Amino acid sequence: MVAVVHRDGHCLFANAAFEHVLGLSRRSVLRGSLFDWFVDAHIVRETVAAVARNDFATSRFEALLRRPTSIHSDPLPVHVIVNQMDRGDQVVVELVEIEQQTRQDREERALGQAQANKELIRNLAHEIKNPLGGIRGAAQLLEMEVESRALTEYTQVIIQEADRLQALVDRLLAPHRKPHVVSDVNIHEVCERVRSLILAEFPRGLTVQRDYDISIPDFRGDREQLIQAVLNIAHNAAQALAERIQQGDASITLRTRIARQVTLGKQRYRLALDLHIQDNGPGIPESIRDRIFYPLVSGRDGGSGLGLTLAQTFVQQHQGVIECVSEPGQTIFKIVIPLP
Repeated sequence: MVAVVHRDGHCLFANAAFEHVLGLSRRSVLRGSLFDWFVDAHIVRETVAAVARNDFATSRFEALLRRPTSIHSDPLPVHVIVNQMDRGDQVVVELVEIEQQTRQDREERALGQAQANKELIRNLAHEIKNPLGGIRGAAQLLEMEVESRALTEYTQVIIQEADRLQALVDRLLAPHRKPHVVSDVNIHEVCERVRSLILAEFPRGLTVQRDYDISIPDFRGDREQLIQAVLNIAHNAAQALAERIQQGDASITLRTRIARQVTLGKQRYRLALDLHIQDNGPGIPESIRDRIFYPLVSGRDGGSGLGLTLAQTFVQQHQGVIECVSEPGQTIFKIVIPLP
């Protein structure tokens, strides 16, 4: 949100985002004073005057923004940045929502962590893969030499466990090997495919509800990657709902909406897909809630801890983000991907 104001607070220019957050028309914004839109105008007035006088080139502070005609009655916490202009009697004022700034910082940390995870996984998988083939081959040769049935059972255990680890390594390396196949993607075709797969595996005691906004346009992406990402989340949800499935009241909801004026990775997008996968399960254990996208972290006995890591990787490859909000009785995974 950007505005150009005179040192007396009169607004000379405001972009559309500024008008939107204030809930005012452009004419009303340009007739008004910047100082009238803050709960405590004193610090804003002094800062604008100081920057206009060239006491300093820029200033940053936090403030509460009034929203006169907005449906939101509470003031909006914002980070205010005041910069000089060539004309000494004018300044540029930029407002960043505190919540938005916090979200951006969280997204940056998640992206950095995901990159580190991918490098760790790739290196670890390659280190495991090389000796694994040797172990399996040696077990096969040993099996050909031994005559005892009991010893053969031991070699079979070695071979089977080596195969299991090989499958795990292949899953770890899958996102790095798989080419990015770009085509037009309809998100509801993705959701319907996931829905049919989940219901085929859990035919009784579970309902998968649709809540679609059919106006969402197609976008360029990798359909198979998105199916896998949504399927991993929905499958985890179905497994977490085991008790409610037995009771017959388990529910997963696939909800699609359009989000407007979304910032992802410091880039502003006019439209974005907002996809929610919601379940009525017990919730994610608090002990792992902050680490669920880390590789090999699982809240379920026997889980590989790779499903959400791969889902995050596939969503990030579409310039999107994935977040989770969970409490007992409700877990929501939110996927946001920019739209054309």
